[in-house]
Amino acid sequence: MILVTGATGLVGSHLLYKLIVEGNKVRAIYRRQQKLDNVKHVFSYYGNNADDLFNAIEWVKADINDIPAMELAFKNIDYVYHCAAMVSFEPDKFETLKKINIEGTANVVNLCLDFKVKKLCYVSSVAALGKPLIPGDVVDETTPWNKELDHSVYAITKYGAEMEVWRAINEGLDAVIVNPGVILGPGFWHGGGSSGLFKQVYKGLKYYTNGTTGFVGIWDVVLPMLLLMESDIKNEQFILVSENLSFKTFFYNTSIALNVKPPAKQATALMLAIAWRLDWLQFKLTGKRRRLSKHMARSAVSVSKFSSDKIRDTLKYTFTAVNIVIKEVSVLFLEDKKSSLFL
Repeated sequence: MILVTGATGLVGSHLLYKLIVEGNKVRAIYRRQQKLDNVKHVFSYYGNNADDLFNAIEWVKADINDIPAMELAFKNIDYVYHCAAMVSFEPDKFETLKKINIEGTANVVNLCLDFKVKKLCYVSSVAALGKPLIPGDVVDETTPWNKELDHSVYAITKYGAEMEVWRAINEGLDAVIVNPGVILGPGFWHGGGSSGLFKQVYKGLKYYTNGTTGFVGIWDVVLPMLLLMESDIKNEQFILVSENLSFKTFFYNTSIALNVKPPAKQATALMLAIAWRLDWLQFKLTGKRRRLSKHMARSAVSVSKFSSDKIRDTLKYTFTAVNIVIKEVSVLFLEDKKSSLFL
């Protein structure tokens, strides 16, 4: 049997769909009842039998930091996909991020060892990768992490989670780690994650930035995960990025796909530096959640490039072009917009 953590998220829900369609026995962890509707809705994008597929899953309510509940979830499990994580760049969320991303992952890998799980796939992020010595150089799986650099709280905790996986590997666990870029997929328009970008663009953006990062479609995350788990490959790490694009290009292509006006003004580094400081001041005065942290502002104007050569060469894998993904996801967004679903 296969266990999926973070099953009600973007990666988890699409992974569940593929696993169930292929006839696997799957147990999935959820924390909140209302999140289950998101999974059914994702299933409905790809066929008319969403309820049947959903009901084929053995659902278990648990939290990755609740050891007794997790021990029940791990009974008779052979393979684990660990997708659960918290995504936030707000500095004041550091302790919560550590609790979920690092301690939660430590719990998962410890249980994998205790229950003699055959193989684990951990979903990390390109944020957990090292930074090149020369800004703008391409990052790959061998780029070293420099703890002396000023990393975001999210990056620190995802790197810490990877260290827990490597620790478990040294203790005998077979595992693979994937590091996706910005994941583009449908069904989670209301959140602050990557799917929420489509809603932001649709509502209208005045400004773009010239920073660059890696983008990847949801199926180009899920399918390599499945292929890696079905293979003899173990104790390896793989970047999953289809293309490195500027935010300007991404916002322009998404605007065209959504039939809205593209942003026409550039947000400079100086403008963003002022903006994140004002955002910090507002947080201090009112307690309102941060919308723009220092690291987010820097990322928006920095050039980050990632190489997926390792996964391409190892699996002979071909990624879908990002613009095709943008068009496909935009169609689903507009369909949901018409019916006012999940927006």
